[in-house]
Amino acid sequence: MIVEAFLRWVETAKAGDRARAANALGRAYLQSEMLPEERKAAEMAMTFLLDDPSPRVRLALAEAIAWSQEAPRAIILALAEDQPEIACHALTCSPVLSDTDLVDLAARGSSVVRILIAARPSISRAVSAALAEVGDEEEVLCLLENEGAAIAPQSLKRIAERLGDCRDTRNLLLDRTDLPADARQLLTQHVSNALVAFPLAQAAVGIARLQRISREAAQSATVSLAGEIQAHEIADLVEHLRLAGNLTPSFLMHALCSGKVDFFASAIVNLTGCTENRVRSILATGRSHAVRALYEKAGLSREISSVFVEATLHWREASRKTSGSRLFNVCGSLLEQFRHIGGAHGAVGELLDMVERLHIAEQRQSARDYASMTALEAA
Repeated sequence: MIVEAFLRWVETAKAGDRARAANALGRAYLQSEMLPEERKAAEMAMTFLLDDPSPRVRLALAEAIAWSQEAPRAIILALAEDQPEIACHALTCSPVLSDTDLVDLAARGSSVVRILIAARPSISRAVSAALAEVGDEEEVLCLLENEGAAIAPQSLKRIAERLGDCRDTRNLLLDRTDLPADARQLLTQHVSNALVAFPLAQAAVGIARLQRISREAAQSATVSLAGEIQAHEIADLVEHLRLAGNLTPSFLMHALCSGKVDFFASAIVNLTGCTENRVRSILATGRSHAVRALYEKAGLSREISSVFVEATLHWREASRKTSGSRLFNVCGSLLEQFRHIGGAHGAVGELLDMVERLHIAEQRQSARDYASMTALEAA
């Protein structure tokens, strides 16, 4: 009877009065003892209020019930699809909304809806995955800044693929300790591309030289990353680089000369299809013809494979020594050997040019380290 009277009263009451009544009805539903028939009537009354022409009424209802696990699901779903200032209460805090509800709302909702979902105190991996797939930069930034959001490594990689060229997104991703290695490498490539596209850098350096510098910097960063990641991440990084076309002879030589043996071996396993034990055995102790056959099976041409064979032999020798820089030893020895032969041209020449740049870079770094140590001892 009370609810029937309420519905008759609503038809003529002012908006402000209706809003206060809606709030009171919602609180009474959650906090008062009601008989089953009374509770059902109250739900019908709140459902009726969803069609109230005044946003103030629907907002008052949302403020009263959105936080509660006991709120009627149908009413919460309707409020979640209302205008933003009303929907925000349901979208940001309602425990009634399931992961499936939130994924559906994110898929068909507006940018504001997705931002509100991304701001929830707790977000599951499934919801994060949906936001990573369809969210724009602002929505994804909100997700990444939310400490209560559980984000799977694959979702982080998807964000890197879609929005890695956005500086703020890239910075937030790079700050994460759970960012997978393949996503980190992808972001490195985005940084490289941004440098090449920078007009001032193009004017100062020249586009051709800038592209080469950027390519080598990205390659060096990836090689450095390959030596820092966990063993279980190496295969994923290798596969990512292969699909991106980055397992080039130049890159493989850089990894080999740098002593990134685990990564290099994994790359050869990926390219040849041989077992890891067989690849490691050939690299560590195999005769020259076996090493060369392995490299040619990986897709290297015969002339380039010969350089890789010699680099492998030099790496074996350098790895047995306990002093000096492995990069310095391998690069220096390789350059000395081919200089003695009489130089090289074409693909081999380009490969050795890269080795020489590595050699020079290592010499400069060694000089810096020596100067720093000398200055420290003199202080």
